[in-house]
Amino acid sequence: MGSIDATELGSEKKPNPGKATILAIGKAFPHQLVMQEYLVDGYFKTTNCDDPELKQKLTRLCKTTTVKTRYVVMSEEILTKYPELAIEGGSTVKQRLDICNDAVTEMAVEASRSCIKNWGRSVSDITHLVYVSSSEARLPGGDLFLAKGLGLSPETHRVLLSFGGCSGGVAGLRVAKDIAENNPGSRVLLATSETTIIGFKPPSKDRPYDLVGVALFGDGAGAMIIGSDPARVSEKPLFELHTAIQNFLPDTEKTIDGRLTESGINFTLSRELPQIIEDNVESFCKKLLGKAGLAHKDYNQMFWAVHPGGPAILNRMEKRLNLSPEKLSPSRRSLMDYGNASSNSIVYVLEYMLEESRKARKMNEGENEWGLILAFGPGVTFEGIVARNLDV
Repeated sequence: MGSIDATELGSEKKPNPGKATILAIGKAFPHQLVMQEYLVDGYFKTTNCDDPELKQKLTRLCKTTTVKTRYVVMSEEILTKYPELAIEGGSTVKQRLDICNDAVTEMAVEASRSCIKNWGRSVSDITHLVYVSSSEARLPGGDLFLAKGLGLSPETHRVLLSFGGCSGGVAGLRVAKDIAENNPGSRVLLATSETTIIGFKPPSKDRPYDLVGVALFGDGAGAMIIGSDPARVSEKPLFELHTAIQNFLPDTEKTIDGRLTESGINFTLSRELPQIIEDNVESFCKKLLGKAGLAHKDYNQMFWAVHPGGPAILNRMEKRLNLSPEKLSPSRRSLMDYGNASSNSIVYVLEYMLEESRKARKMNEGENEWGLILAFGPGVTFEGIVARNLDV
């Protein structure tokens, strides 16, 4: 597809007919707020560990992640009821899943209700549900319990996306976009929900990556309503989802690895991940923009909604694409306030994106209409969507 001027694709902040749009956003969090500066002492006290070397390493990691606050499901009440969760090597997968299954449903329901309230229409207008989580394992899946919790019609068409990790949220957006565009008049609820309890463990020299997770990941939920051809009076489109693609990188499946064991999920993350993303992100962006007919776009004349996998990934992207520092501000703010919340993070990034766009408009500083929504997950999988900011 050749280069097309943006005006041909619709540049008056009106959605293109038939194209999916994000119509509302919502989020929710558990009640436990963790301040990064107090995390180390609390974690080692909770797990009855006094290893000074591991403590020093976690202290260093907590500073380098740039995270300031996070929300978590784990609490003193849970550890009092299930003290075995803080003991090395126990068979605790059942207890973990019992906690996780209830927690992710509760958060997803709350985020979805917030989103539906922001949307302003009735829950009965939802025709499809896409539910994303890497924090539960059960039959039936969390999509059914979410539908039940919201009082959705039994005729609602459901899709469950499991274990997509950090790319799950954008994968869910891609699926919701396809559903909305191929079912005229449909309204799709996309919900994401994650908790780290499934992988919570005491510190161990045999599992150095565990400390990265302790310093980086957070819990929460997010939700969006997606539909094409918004009603002029009752709906206000925020973003148009113009073009979406997914690629995986051959022979990188061991770079991000997670295994469900009797003691929960064991994660391993290769140190090469930031370099792998840096080496491949530019060609992926060129492919995505070319497919949308926007191959000529200047990267610094676009907005960037990037999943904040960690500061190293954001720094390498910024350097490789020669992005101005403010371009990844929404991603860095999300990382600072919520940590890496896996599939939820893209919801929080888009919310910050809207906030900064509105501020720029108010200050007459100008804003970028076109941009990219990106995430990287197990596979290694790249998810990308060319989007338009329609907020007015």
